[in-house]
Parts: sequence; C-alpha cells; structure tokens
Amino acid sequence: MSRSLQPAGPPVKLEKPVYGGACLARVEGRAVFVPLTLPGEEARIRIVQSKSAFAEAEAEEILQTAKGRVEPHCPHFGSCGGCAYQHADYPTQLAMKQSILRETLERAGVEPPLQIDALSAEPWGYRNRIRLAVDSAGQLGYRGRRSHTITPISECPIAAPLLVESALAFADVAKKAPPALKPTEVALFTNDAQNQLLLTVLTTSARKHHFEELSAALKEKIPALIGAELAVDDRKGGWPNTVARWGDGSLHYRVAEFDYRVDHGAFFQVNRWLLEPMVERVLQNAGGGLAWDLYAGVGLFARQLTHSYERVVAVESAPTSTQALAANLKGTRSAPVRATTLDFLRKNTPSVSEKFQRPDRIVVDPPRAGLGAEVCTLLAEIAAPSLVYVSCDPATLARDLRMLMDAGYSITSFALADLFPQTHHMESIVHLQHG
Repeated sequence: MSRSLQPAGPPVKLEKPVYGGACLARVEGRAVFVPLTLPGEEARIRIVQSKSAFAEAEAEEILQTAKGRVEPHCPHFGSCGGCAYQHADYPTQLAMKQSILRETLERAGVEPPLQIDALSAEPWGYRNRIRLAVDSAGQLGYRGRRSHTITPISECPIAAPLLVESALAFADVAKKAPPALKPTEVALFTNDAQNQLLLTVLTTSARKHHFEELSAALKEKIPALIGAELAVDDRKGGWPNTVARWGDGSLHYRVAEFDYRVDHGAFFQVNRWLLEPMVERVLQNAGGGLAWDLYAGVGLFARQLTHSYERVVAVESAPTSTQALAANLKGTRSAPVRATTLDFLRKNTPSVSEKFQRPDRIVVDPPRAGLGAEVCTLLAEIAAPSLVYVSCDPATLARDLRMLMDAGYSITSFALADLFPQTHHMESIVHLQHG
C-alpha cells in the first residue's frame, strides 16, 4: 500500500456507486474509488492511495455533472467524515442505495427481488443520537473523512436540533471544567418529543471529581437534560465503564403508542422519522402463538409483537439494554432472556430441547457482523414459518440470505429502509418464509 501525491491525470468516467460512499472509475483497467462524485459524471482525479487490487482517489475537478448533483446543506461536508451523499438530491441517493443493494445480493448469489420497496422520510434532522469527539482546544467535532483527525462543527443538519444546541452548550461548559474532567468524547440522545436528553461524557481515565457540579451547570444551559453519566472508554472495544451518574438513567421514547424506556448507552434505532414505519414493516402479516425477537435491544419490536402473538421471547445480552427490555415487556405474557442469540439458539432447537416449541415468527436484528454460519444453521433447523431479517449491512445480509435460502427459506418481501440519509449506510427489512 502506498500514498501518492500524483498530479491529476486525464478525465475519467464515473461508472456506478459502490458501498462506502464512493463511485467506481477505471484507470488503465484498474478499479479506482472516488468519493463525492455521482454515476455518469466525468472528473479529473488524483490518486491518493494505491493498493494491490485498487486505488483511491479524490476528484480534482468535475468536468461533467450528473443531473442529481446539488449544493450540500452543511458547510462541513467533504471534510467531515459523517456524510457521503449531500452532493446528491434525495431521489438520487435512494437510487444509488438501491443499485448497491441489488449488486451486493447478486455477488452473493442471491437473486434480487423484482421489487425492493423504499421506506423513506424527511432526509434532514432525523438523528436522535450523536457522538462527537473533543479536540485539544475543547471543540466538538466528528472524525474527518479519510483521517482520524477531528473536524470541529458548528452545525449538523442531519441531527435533531436539540442535539446540536446541547452539544455546543456542553462545549462551553466543559471548557470551564477542571482538568480532571477533560472529555475525549460526548454522546447525546434525545426522545421523540425532544423534551428529554441523556448525555454521556467519555474519558480515558476514571476521574469523577466535580462531575456533579458539571452536570448541574449543564442542566442550567440545557433544560431538557434529565440525566448524565461519566464513562471510561478503554479503547479496546469493551463496554465503557460508568464511574459516575447524575439524574435519571433513562428516558422515555414514544413509538406506536408505547413509551419505551431507553437506558444510557442502550441501542435504539437512530432515525426518529422512520421508527413507526419500520415497526409496521416488521410486523407485516404478524399473528400467532409464539414469536422470538433475537438481538432484541430494549424491545422495540418485541413489545409491538406482543399485540399479535400470545407470547414473545426477547433475547438480548448487552448489559445496557437488558433492564430496559424487562421494563418494556412488563405487563405482557412475554419473557426477556439475557443471553447471546447464539447461546439461546444452541439450547432451543428440536434436537436439543425436549420442550421445544417452534415459533411462528422469528425477528432478527443483528449488529453489522450479521448472523454468521452457525446462527443461520440453527435457524434453519428451527424452521420457523416466518423469519424477518433487519439488517444494517448489505454484505453480511447477502451472505446470510444465501445460507438461509439454501436451507429452505425464500424471500417474500424486501425493503430498503433509509434510516441514514446523506450517508452511505442503509438498513434492510427482509421477510422470508420457510418451505
């Protein structure tokens, strides 16, 4: 691998979008990925990183623009690494994601359905959660594009207004805090009404002195703040260790006529405009005796499944989610199970459990790594008539669908849920039936 400061070469044609936010061009037959461009455009590019199989480039000049090109909404677009598609109008963004999704399925040997529905809504102000880094001067920002440096921000048009206002207020207060409370990152999460806010301050050392005073000062600046925590991030991929708390440990988020309890750090879908349409899609044609919700989080789907099934088993292992999951299922005939999905499935197959009861529907919403071979094999043995796969990564989704289809499942409906407008990320909701 090498980095290059080569001069811009002759014009190239951008062929198609690829997952990650770039478009594909070819230079002397070699694949080159160019961000901030659109399919059909002609550009003069500069190679910035060369690898054995492909190269990465920057567009020095757009010589011929595509019809869908627009001016970005955000002044930080291009330097900030958060968004990849603000230079495209929204119909073009959806078309690119549809194209990427179809090609990813085809590469994995999964024939794309003739119809991939699009679940979409207002493409701005949608995020209910943001996480910002803090630079040495105390400024808040996102990691830069192509780098780990921090790009300070003054606005973020994809975030709920309360989040940006609160982040900037936090920066003002944090600059006056004692050195022992020097933050490295801050995470903010708001509810649907933007009248409750949870804030997490992350540091790399357990220094909790004066956190109570800091929180009180933040409350004066941010009336919606109901709870704050100080957590130590060991940078090793484990759960941040909470060392101090102030106020409430959870907020209430209303979705489909239910107020969910969501605790500090718990996973919850990020797009505040699409939560109800997403739930409706997952519950499509629901009904029966037993449903399983695997990777259940705080129970977004599990709670809604209780209206259509006599009993729901919701499986979750993350300590930040399990207590809220139990609270959100309270008063129903449903049971939370604290376990990993893999461990739960290993103990609940026809060949292992004498009390096995085949669920009528299984909902899976795994992390980006997807299900994997063993989970797919166990799901195939269980053979629930209905399986709903909620995915946040098209490549792992395509891999898992290939295994599930080889085991007797077929796709009955497919939706691209655009939970992350302006970025390259995408969510999918796939309904499958067995037999």
